[in-house]
Amino acid sequence: MSTVSTVNGGISFWYADQGTPTPREPLPGDATADICIVGGGYTGLWTAYYLKKAVPFLNITVLEAKFCGYGASGRNGGWLYNGIAGRDRYAKLHGHEAAVRLQQAMNNTVDEVVRVAAEENIDADIHQGGVLEVAYTPAQLARLKDFHSVEIAFGEKDRVLHGARETGERINVTGAVGSTWTPHGARLHPVKLVKGLAATVEALGVTIHESTPVTEIKPKHAHTPYGTVRAPYILRCTEGFTANLKGLRRTWLPMNSSMIATEPLPRSVWDTIGWDGRETLGDMAHAYMYAQRTADDRIALGGRGVPYRYGSGTDNDGRTQPATIEALRDILVRLFPTTGGARIDHAWSGVLGVPRDWCATVTLDRSTGLGWAGGYVGSGVATTNLAARTLRDLIQQDSGQSGPTELTTLPWVNHRVRRWEPEPFRWLGVHGMYAAYRAADRRELTSPRLGTDPIARAADRLSGRH
Repeated sequence: MSTVSTVNGGISFWYADQGTPTPREPLPGDATADICIVGGGYTGLWTAYYLKKAVPFLNITVLEAKFCGYGASGRNGGWLYNGIAGRDRYAKLHGHEAAVRLQQAMNNTVDEVVRVAAEENIDADIHQGGVLEVAYTPAQLARLKDFHSVEIAFGEKDRVLHGARETGERINVTGAVGSTWTPHGARLHPVKLVKGLAATVEALGVTIHESTPVTEIKPKHAHTPYGTVRAPYILRCTEGFTANLKGLRRTWLPMNSSMIATEPLPRSVWDTIGWDGRETLGDMAHAYMYAQRTADDRIALGGRGVPYRYGSGTDNDGRTQPATIEALRDILVRLFPTTGGARIDHAWSGVLGVPRDWCATVTLDRSTGLGWAGGYVGSGVATTNLAARTLRDLIQQDSGQSGPTELTTLPWVNHRVRRWEPEPFRWLGVHGMYAAYRAADRRELTSPRLGTDPIARAADRLSGRH
Protein backbone atom coordinates (compact mmCIF):
# COMPACT_ATOMS: atom_id res chain seq x y z
CA MET A 1 0.00 0.00 0.00
CA SER A 2 1.27 3.48 -0.83
CA THR A 3 2.12 5.76 2.08
CA VAL A 4 1.48 8.93 0.05
CA SER A 5 -1.64 9.71 2.11
CA THR A 6 0.11 9.05 5.43
CA VAL A 7 0.91 12.08 7.55
CA ASN A 8 4.62 11.73 8.30
CA GLY A 9 6.00 13.62 11.27
CA GLY A 10 4.21 16.61 12.73
CA ILE A 11 5.64 15.48 16.10
CA SER A 12 3.23 12.51 16.48
CA PHE A 13 -0.27 11.22 15.87
CA TRP A 14 -1.08 12.12 19.47
CA TYR A 15 -0.49 15.79 18.65
CA ALA A 16 -2.42 15.53 15.41
CA ASP A 17 -5.30 14.26 17.54
CA GLN A 18 -4.97 16.97 20.20
CA GLY A 19 -3.46 19.87 18.29
CA THR A 20 0.03 21.31 18.75
CA PRO A 21 0.01 23.70 21.72
CA THR A 22 0.95 27.36 21.62
CA PRO A 23 4.19 27.54 23.62
CA ARG A 24 4.24 29.34 26.94
CA GLU A 25 6.39 32.45 27.29
CA PRO A 26 10.18 31.93 27.23
CA LEU A 27 12.44 32.89 30.10
CA PRO A 28 12.44 36.73 30.19
CA GLY A 29 15.97 37.05 31.60
CA ASP A 30 18.08 36.01 34.55
CA ALA A 31 16.05 34.46 37.35
CA THR A 32 16.34 32.59 40.63
CA ALA A 33 14.44 29.61 42.01
CA ASP A 34 14.62 27.05 44.78
CA ILE A 35 14.63 24.26 42.20
CA CYS A 36 15.21 24.51 38.45
CA ILE A 37 14.05 21.58 36.33
CA VAL A 38 15.47 21.25 32.83
CA GLY A 39 13.02 19.44 30.55
CA GLY A 40 9.24 19.63 30.33
CA GLY A 41 8.45 15.98 29.71
CA TYR A 42 7.05 13.40 32.10
CA THR A 43 10.14 13.33 34.34
CA GLY A 44 10.31 17.08 34.76
CA LEU A 45 6.57 17.60 35.21
CA TRP A 46 6.11 14.72 37.64
CA THR A 47 9.08 15.98 39.65
CA ALA A 48 7.62 19.48 39.80
CA TYR A 49 4.26 18.02 40.82
CA TYR A 50 5.53 15.93 43.73
CA LEU A 51 7.92 18.58 45.02
CA LYS A 52 5.22 21.25 44.97
CA LYS A 53 2.73 18.93 46.65
CA ALA A 54 5.26 18.09 49.37
CA VAL A 55 6.45 21.68 49.96
CA PRO A 56 3.92 24.17 48.52
CA PHE A 57 6.07 27.25 49.16
CA LEU A 58 8.93 26.04 46.93
CA ASN A 59 9.77 28.30 43.99
CA ILE A 60 10.09 25.82 41.10
CA THR A 61 10.94 26.74 37.52
CA VAL A 62 10.71 24.34 34.56
CA LEU A 63 12.69 25.17 31.41
CA GLU A 64 11.64 23.47 28.17
CA ALA A 65 13.37 23.86 24.79
CA LYS A 66 10.22 23.55 22.65
CA PHE A 67 6.98 22.84 24.50
CA CYS A 68 6.04 20.38 27.22
CA GLY A 69 5.85 16.88 25.76
CA TYR A 70 7.76 17.68 22.58
CA GLY A 71 10.09 14.72 23.11
CA ALA A 72 9.40 11.12 24.06
CA SER A 73 6.55 12.09 26.41
CA GLY A 74 4.48 13.18 23.42
CA ARG A 75 5.55 10.47 20.97
CA ASN A 76 5.60 7.18 22.88
CA GLY A 77 3.36 4.14 22.52
CA GLY A 78 1.15 4.92 25.52
CA TRP A 79 2.39 1.94 27.55
CA LEU A 80 1.98 2.63 31.26
CA TYR A 81 3.54 -0.58 32.56
CA ASN A 82 5.80 -1.99 35.25
CA GLY A 83 8.94 -2.70 33.23
CA ILE A 84 12.18 -0.99 34.26
CA ALA A 85 15.47 -1.02 32.39
CA GLY A 86 18.36 -2.62 34.26
CA ARG A 87 16.59 -4.64 36.95
CA ASP A 88 18.62 -7.80 36.30
CA ARG A 89 21.88 -5.87 36.51
CA TYR A 90 20.77 -4.25 39.76
CA ALA A 91 20.08 -7.73 41.13
CA LYS A 92 23.68 -8.69 40.35
CA LEU A 93 25.09 -5.50 41.87
CA HIS A 94 22.89 -5.18 44.96
CA GLY A 95 21.28 -8.57 45.49
CA HIS A 96 18.01 -10.19 44.48
CA GLU A 97 15.91 -8.68 47.27
CA ALA A 98 16.95 -5.14 46.35
CA ALA A 99 15.81 -5.75 42.78
CA VAL A 100 12.53 -7.25 44.08
CA ARG A 101 11.91 -4.01 45.97
CA LEU A 102 12.56 -2.05 42.78
CA GLN A 103 10.10 -4.23 40.87
CA GLN A 104 7.44 -3.83 43.55
CA ALA A 105 7.91 -0.08 43.40
CA MET A 106 7.29 -0.23 39.64
CA ASN A 107 4.18 -2.37 40.11
CA ASN A 108 2.84 0.25 42.52
CA THR A 109 3.79 3.08 40.18
CA VAL A 110 1.24 2.01 37.57
CA ASP A 111 -1.51 2.42 40.16
CA GLU A 112 0.00 5.72 41.35
CA VAL A 113 -0.22 7.28 37.89
CA VAL A 114 -3.82 6.14 37.52
CA ARG A 115 -4.62 7.52 40.98
CA VAL A 116 -3.11 10.95 40.36
CA ALA A 117 -4.72 11.28 36.93
CA ALA A 118 -8.13 10.62 38.50
CA GLU A 119 -7.46 12.91 41.47
CA GLU A 120 -6.33 15.78 39.25
CA ASN A 121 -9.07 15.23 36.65
CA ILE A 122 -6.60 14.41 33.87
CA ASP A 123 -8.51 12.47 31.22
CA ALA A 124 -5.76 10.57 29.41
CA ASP A 125 -7.85 7.69 27.98
CA ILE A 126 -6.38 5.39 30.64
CA HIS A 127 -7.62 1.81 30.53
CA GLN A 128 -6.07 -0.75 32.89
CA GLY A 129 -6.16 -3.83 30.69
CA GLY A 130 -2.71 -5.08 31.65
CA VAL A 131 0.13 -6.06 29.32
CA LEU A 132 0.07 -9.05 26.97
CA GLU A 133 3.38 -10.18 25.48
CA VAL A 134 3.13 -12.87 22.80
CA ALA A 135 5.38 -15.45 21.16
CA TYR A 136 4.91 -16.72 17.61
CA THR A 137 8.03 -18.84 17.01
CA PRO A 138 9.49 -21.77 18.97
CA ALA A 139 12.48 -19.64 20.02
CA GLN A 140 10.22 -16.83 21.17
CA LEU A 141 8.10 -19.30 23.16
CA ALA A 142 11.19 -20.56 24.96
CA ARG A 143 12.18 -16.97 25.81
CA LEU A 144 8.62 -16.21 26.88
CA LYS A 145 8.58 -19.08 29.36
CA ASP A 146 11.96 -18.06 30.75
CA PHE A 147 10.78 -14.44 31.00
CA HIS A 148 7.61 -15.50 32.81
CA SER A 149 9.59 -17.56 35.33
CA VAL A 150 11.98 -14.67 35.99
CA GLU A 151 9.10 -12.24 36.58
CA ILE A 152 7.56 -14.63 39.07
CA ALA A 153 10.92 -14.88 40.83
CA PHE A 154 10.98 -11.08 41.13
CA GLY A 155 7.71 -11.15 43.03
CA GLU A 156 5.12 -10.74 40.31
CA LYS A 157 2.85 -13.52 41.58
CA ASP A 158 -0.18 -12.30 39.65
CA ARG A 159 1.45 -12.79 36.23
CA VAL A 160 -0.27 -15.42 34.06
CA LEU A 161 1.14 -17.73 31.36
CA HIS A 162 -1.20 -18.50 28.44
CA GLY A 163 -1.12 -21.11 25.72
CA ALA A 164 -2.22 -20.49 22.14
CA ARG A 165 -5.95 -20.81 22.85
CA GLU A 166 -5.99 -18.47 25.85
CA THR A 167 -3.85 -15.97 23.95
CA GLY A 168 -6.29 -15.94 21.05
CA GLU A 169 -9.18 -15.36 23.42
CA ARG A 170 -7.52 -12.13 24.52
CA ILE A 171 -6.05 -10.94 21.20
CA ASN A 172 -6.10 -12.99 18.01
CA VAL A 173 -2.47 -12.54 16.96
CA THR A 174 -1.86 -14.71 13.90
CA GLY A 175 0.49 -17.58 14.68
CA ALA A 176 0.74 -16.83 18.39
CA VAL A 177 1.71 -19.96 20.32
CA GLY A 178 1.72 -18.47 23.81
CA SER A 179 1.75 -15.30 25.86
CA THR A 180 2.25 -13.89 29.31
CA TRP A 181 -0.07 -11.31 30.88
CA THR A 182 0.40 -9.00 33.83
CA PRO A 183 -2.27 -6.76 35.37
CA HIS A 184 0.36 -4.08 36.04
CA GLY A 185 -0.20 -2.10 32.88
CA ALA A 186 -2.54 0.33 31.18
CA ARG A 187 -3.08 1.98 27.84
CA LEU A 188 -3.15 5.77 27.70
CA HIS A 189 -3.00 8.78 25.38
CA PRO A 190 0.51 10.22 25.94
CA VAL A 191 -0.25 13.82 24.98
CA LYS A 192 -3.43 14.03 27.04
CA LEU A 193 -1.37 12.96 30.05
CA VAL A 194 1.50 15.41 29.45
CA LYS A 195 -0.83 18.34 28.73
CA GLY A 196 -2.86 17.53 31.82
CA LEU A 197 0.29 17.32 33.96
CA ALA A 198 1.61 20.64 32.67
CA ALA A 199 -1.69 22.39 33.40
CA THR A 200 -1.84 20.80 36.85
CA VAL A 201 1.64 21.88 37.96
CA GLU A 202 1.09 25.36 36.58
CA ALA A 203 -2.11 25.62 38.64
CA LEU A 204 -0.08 24.60 41.70
CA GLY A 205 2.19 27.59 41.16
CA VAL A 206 5.09 26.08 39.20
CA THR A 207 6.59 28.42 36.59
CA ILE A 208 7.02 26.87 33.12
CA HIS A 209 9.07 28.63 30.44
CA GLU A 210 8.84 27.04 26.98
CA SER A 211 10.83 27.86 23.83
CA THR A 212 13.79 28.10 26.23
CA PRO A 213 16.60 25.70 25.34
CA VAL A 214 19.14 25.08 28.08
CA THR A 215 22.60 25.02 26.53
CA GLU A 216 24.66 24.12 29.59
CA ILE A 217 24.08 22.94 33.13
CA LYS A 218 26.50 23.77 35.93
CA PRO A 219 26.17 23.55 39.71
CA LYS A 220 23.45 26.03 40.71
CA HIS A 221 23.20 27.39 37.13
CA ALA A 222 21.09 26.55 34.05
CA HIS A 223 22.26 28.64 31.08
CA THR A 224 19.90 29.59 28.22
CA PRO A 225 20.12 32.11 25.35
CA TYR A 226 17.73 34.36 27.30
CA GLY A 227 19.43 34.33 30.67
CA THR A 228 20.54 32.08 33.49
CA VAL A 229 18.40 30.49 36.18
CA ARG A 230 20.22 30.14 39.48
CA ALA A 231 18.99 27.61 42.02
CA PRO A 232 20.43 25.38 44.77
CA TYR A 233 19.15 22.35 42.85
CA ILE A 234 19.34 21.93 39.07
CA LEU A 235 17.59 18.78 37.87
CA ARG A 236 18.31 17.39 34.41
CA CYS A 237 15.20 15.67 33.00
CA THR A 238 16.05 15.59 29.30
CA GLU A 239 16.14 11.83 28.47
CA GLY A 240 16.90 11.31 24.75
CA PHE A 241 17.77 15.00 24.24
CA THR A 242 20.53 14.93 26.88
CA ALA A 243 23.13 14.73 24.09
CA ASN A 244 22.22 18.29 23.08
CA LEU A 245 23.66 19.69 26.34
CA LYS A 246 27.26 20.87 26.47
CA GLY A 247 29.60 18.11 27.62
CA LEU A 248 26.94 15.38 27.66
CA ARG A 249 26.95 14.09 24.08
CA ARG A 250 28.18 10.64 25.11
CA THR A 251 26.23 10.36 28.40
CA TRP A 252 23.06 8.74 27.07
CA LEU A 253 22.61 7.56 23.51
CA PRO A 254 19.48 8.92 21.75
CA MET A 255 17.92 5.72 20.39
CA ASN A 256 15.32 6.21 17.67
CA SER A 257 11.93 4.50 17.73
CA SER A 258 9.13 4.84 15.17
CA MET A 259 5.37 4.36 15.16
CA ILE A 260 2.37 4.15 12.87
CA ALA A 261 -1.33 4.63 13.59
CA THR A 262 -4.09 3.16 11.43
CA GLU A 263 -7.38 4.77 10.61
CA PRO A 264 -10.18 3.85 13.05
CA LEU A 265 -10.94 0.20 12.27
CA PRO A 266 -14.51 -1.03 11.66
CA ARG A 267 -16.35 -3.44 13.90
CA SER A 268 -15.87 -6.24 11.35
CA VAL A 269 -12.09 -6.04 11.77
CA TRP A 270 -12.29 -5.95 15.56
CA ASP A 271 -14.55 -9.01 15.46
CA THR A 272 -11.63 -10.95 13.94
CA ILE A 273 -8.97 -9.48 16.25
CA GLY A 274 -10.78 -9.32 19.57
CA TRP A 275 -8.69 -7.10 21.88
CA ASP A 276 -11.76 -6.27 23.96
CA GLY A 277 -9.59 -5.98 27.07
CA ARG A 278 -7.53 -3.23 25.40
CA GLU A 279 -4.31 -4.67 26.77
CA THR A 280 -1.05 -3.14 25.64
CA LEU A 281 0.57 -5.65 23.29
CA GLY A 282 4.20 -6.63 22.81
CA ASP A 283 6.15 -9.58 21.46
CA MET A 284 9.30 -11.55 22.22
CA ALA A 285 11.20 -10.64 19.05
CA HIS A 286 14.70 -9.22 19.48
CA ALA A 287 13.75 -6.11 17.49
CA TYR A 288 10.45 -6.05 19.33
CA MET A 289 7.21 -4.26 18.54
CA TYR A 290 4.76 -2.55 20.90
CA ALA A 291 1.13 -1.67 20.24
CA GLN A 292 -2.14 -0.47 21.70
CA ARG A 293 -5.80 -0.28 20.71
CA THR A 294 -6.58 3.40 21.02
CA ALA A 295 -9.72 4.90 22.52
CA ASP A 296 -11.04 5.64 19.01
CA ASP A 297 -10.31 2.08 17.79
CA ARG A 298 -7.09 2.53 15.86
CA ILE A 299 -4.03 0.35 16.23
CA ALA A 300 -0.91 2.33 17.13
CA LEU A 301 2.17 0.15 16.64
CA GLY A 302 5.85 0.88 17.02
CA GLY A 303 9.33 -0.57 16.68
CA ARG A 304 12.84 0.25 15.56
CA GLY A 305 13.37 1.88 12.18
CA VAL A 306 16.75 3.54 11.72
CA PRO A 307 17.86 3.12 15.35
CA TYR A 308 20.44 5.87 15.68
CA ARG A 309 21.63 9.05 13.97
CA TYR A 310 25.35 9.67 13.61
CA GLY A 311 26.83 11.93 16.28
CA SER A 312 23.88 11.42 18.68
CA GLY A 313 21.65 13.53 16.47
CA THR A 314 17.99 14.13 17.30
CA ASP A 315 15.15 14.92 14.93
CA ASN A 316 13.03 18.05 14.71
CA ASP A 317 9.48 17.08 13.85
CA GLY A 318 9.23 13.29 14.13
CA ARG A 319 9.47 12.50 10.44
CA THR A 320 10.43 8.88 9.76
CA GLN A 321 11.72 7.01 6.71
CA PRO A 322 9.20 5.57 4.18
CA ALA A 323 10.95 2.18 4.45
CA THR A 324 10.32 2.20 8.21
CA ILE A 325 6.62 2.93 7.65
CA GLU A 326 6.39 -0.01 5.27
CA ALA A 327 8.27 -2.29 7.68
CA LEU A 328 5.95 -1.41 10.56
CA ARG A 329 2.93 -1.91 8.34
CA ASP A 330 4.27 -5.33 7.35
CA ILE A 331 4.44 -6.26 11.04
CA LEU A 332 0.89 -5.01 11.57
CA VAL A 333 -0.51 -7.06 8.70
CA ARG A 334 1.48 -10.16 9.63
CA LEU A 335 0.03 -10.04 13.13
CA PHE A 336 -3.47 -9.00 12.03
CA PRO A 337 -4.13 -9.93 8.36
CA THR A 338 -7.58 -8.30 8.35
CA THR A 339 -5.88 -4.89 8.66
CA GLY A 340 -4.37 -5.36 5.18
CA GLY A 341 -6.74 -2.85 3.62
CA ALA A 342 -6.54 -0.33 6.44
CA ARG A 343 -5.16 3.12 5.79
CA ILE A 344 -2.09 4.23 7.76
CA ASP A 345 -3.09 7.70 8.91
CA HIS A 346 0.10 8.77 10.65
CA ALA A 347 3.76 7.84 11.10
CA TRP A 348 6.33 9.44 13.37
CA SER A 349 9.50 8.85 15.34
CA GLY A 350 11.31 10.07 18.44
CA VAL A 351 14.31 9.37 20.63
CA LEU A 352 14.67 7.64 23.98
CA GLY A 353 17.68 7.68 26.30
CA VAL A 354 19.99 4.65 26.53
CA PRO A 355 22.87 4.50 29.05
CA ARG A 356 25.92 2.41 28.17
CA ASP A 357 24.82 -0.39 30.53
CA TRP A 358 21.11 -0.07 29.59
CA CYS A 359 20.12 0.76 33.20
CA ALA A 360 17.66 3.50 34.18
CA THR A 361 18.96 5.71 36.98
CA VAL A 362 17.99 8.52 39.35
CA THR A 363 20.71 10.58 41.02
CA LEU A 364 21.27 13.59 43.26
CA ASP A 365 24.84 14.78 43.73
CA ARG A 366 24.69 16.30 47.19
CA SER A 367 28.01 18.10 46.74
CA THR A 368 26.82 20.12 43.72
CA GLY A 369 23.01 20.11 43.88
CA LEU A 370 22.88 18.57 40.41
CA GLY A 371 20.32 15.82 39.92
CA TRP A 372 19.09 13.78 37.02
CA ALA A 373 16.84 10.89 36.10
CA GLY A 374 16.40 8.92 32.91
CA GLY A 375 17.96 6.33 30.67
CA TYR A 376 14.59 4.58 30.63
CA VAL A 377 15.34 2.68 27.38
CA GLY A 378 11.73 3.00 26.25
CA SER A 379 10.01 2.17 29.55
CA GLY A 380 9.57 5.74 30.71
CA VAL A 381 5.82 6.29 30.85
CA ALA A 382 5.65 4.76 34.32
CA THR A 383 9.32 4.92 35.33
CA THR A 384 9.31 8.73 35.08
CA ASN A 385 6.78 8.81 37.91
CA LEU A 386 8.88 6.64 40.20
CA ALA A 387 11.96 8.71 39.30
CA ALA A 388 10.14 11.94 40.16
CA ARG A 389 9.02 10.70 43.57
CA THR A 390 12.55 9.50 44.23
CA LEU A 391 14.05 12.89 43.29
CA ARG A 392 11.55 14.52 45.65
CA ASP A 393 12.66 12.28 48.51
CA LEU A 394 16.37 12.77 47.72
CA ILE A 395 15.99 16.56 47.77
CA GLN A 396 13.99 16.50 50.99
CA GLN A 397 16.63 14.28 52.56
CA ASP A 398 19.45 16.52 51.36
CA SER A 399 17.74 19.67 52.63
CA GLY A 400 17.14 18.12 56.05
CA GLN A 401 13.36 17.87 55.71
CA SER A 402 13.33 14.09 55.99
CA GLY A 403 15.55 11.06 56.35
CA PRO A 404 16.05 8.12 53.99
CA THR A 405 12.87 6.62 52.56
CA GLU A 406 11.96 3.38 50.87
CA LEU A 407 12.50 5.11 47.51
CA THR A 408 15.90 6.64 48.28
CA THR A 409 17.29 3.20 49.14
CA LEU A 410 16.24 1.52 45.88
CA PRO A 411 19.20 0.08 43.94
CA TRP A 412 18.93 2.41 40.94
CA VAL A 413 19.63 5.48 43.09
CA ASN A 414 22.99 7.17 42.40
CA HIS A 415 24.05 4.49 39.91
CA ARG A 416 26.89 5.67 37.67
CA VAL A 417 27.98 4.25 34.33
CA ARG A 418 30.72 4.98 31.81
CA ARG A 419 30.09 7.06 28.70
CA TRP A 420 29.37 5.71 25.22
CA GLU A 421 32.22 5.22 22.78
CA PRO A 422 33.17 8.10 20.42
CA GLU A 423 32.11 8.07 16.79
CA PRO A 424 32.23 6.22 14.48
CA PHE A 425 32.25 3.31 16.96
CA ARG A 426 28.95 4.40 18.51
CA TRP A 427 27.14 4.46 15.16
CA LEU A 428 28.71 1.22 13.96
CA GLY A 429 27.91 -0.57 17.21
CA VAL A 430 24.24 0.40 17.39
CA HIS A 431 23.52 -0.25 13.71
CA GLY A 432 25.42 -3.51 13.84
CA MET A 433 23.51 -4.62 16.92
CA TYR A 434 20.10 -4.03 15.33
CA ALA A 435 21.17 -5.61 12.06
CA ALA A 436 22.08 -8.69 14.09
CA TYR A 437 18.75 -8.65 15.94
CA ARG A 438 16.77 -8.38 12.70
CA ALA A 439 18.79 -11.21 11.18
CA ALA A 440 18.13 -13.35 14.26
CA ASP A 441 14.40 -12.60 14.08
CA ARG A 442 14.28 -13.62 10.41
CA ARG A 443 16.10 -16.88 11.15
CA GLU A 444 13.84 -17.67 14.10
CA LEU A 445 10.70 -17.14 11.97
CA THR A 446 11.72 -19.98 9.68
CA SER A 447 13.49 -22.26 12.16
CA PRO A 448 12.17 -24.93 14.55
CA ARG A 449 15.04 -24.09 16.90
CA LEU A 450 13.84 -23.86 20.52
CA GLY A 451 16.70 -21.67 21.72
CA THR A 452 17.56 -18.06 20.97
CA ASP A 453 19.49 -17.61 17.73
CA PRO A 454 23.27 -17.40 18.36
CA ILE A 455 23.48 -14.11 16.44
CA ALA A 456 21.18 -12.45 18.98
CA ARG A 457 23.11 -13.91 21.91
CA ALA A 458 26.33 -12.46 20.53
CA ALA A 459 24.68 -9.07 19.99
CA ASP A 460 23.44 -9.06 23.60
CA ARG A 461 26.93 -9.71 24.92
CA LEU A 462 28.64 -7.13 22.73
CA SER A 463 26.05 -4.41 23.43
CA GLY A 464 26.12 -4.84 27.20
CA ARG A 465 22.37 -5.48 27.37
CA HIS A 466 22.89 -8.66 29.40
